[in-house]
Amino acid sequence: MPTIVTPETEALKEAYAALNRNDIPGFVKIFDPDIERIEPAGFPTAGTYRGLEAVTEHVSHGRGTWAEGACEPERFIVAGDKVVVLAHVLVRLKDHTDWIDGRIGDVYTFRDGKAVEFRTFGDTQEALEWVGVKE
Repeated sequence: MPTIVTPETEALKEAYAALNRNDIPGFVKIFDPDIERIEPAGFPTAGTYRGLEAVTEHVSHGRGTWAEGACEPERFIVAGDKVVVLAHVLVRLKDHTDWIDGRIGDVYTFRDGKAVEFRTFGDTQEALEWVGVKE
């Protein structure tokens, strides 16, 4: 399924570029003030975070653990009001020598040009199924 270019996918490309350069304000600028962030069980900061302040703090904390690396979007899949970002994560955490290398599915729900929900899945297929996309 090819990537459809939309204002939301373009905003997400810019957001991930900001995250990778540790520009947290640049990353969170796509979020609605009432954003809800859901990080799955088993992730280092699993839980649900509500509101721009809490989500900004959550993202800042998580990104602050990186010594080097990136979260690179590989595909954007539009499914109604949702955009699935299939991303390759390759990071080394501070005070660690080993690298974390994996693929995740981030799902953003948009309303009026802003993300109102940001949900991560450790399994990309699960992210696609959650939005009703079959590959």
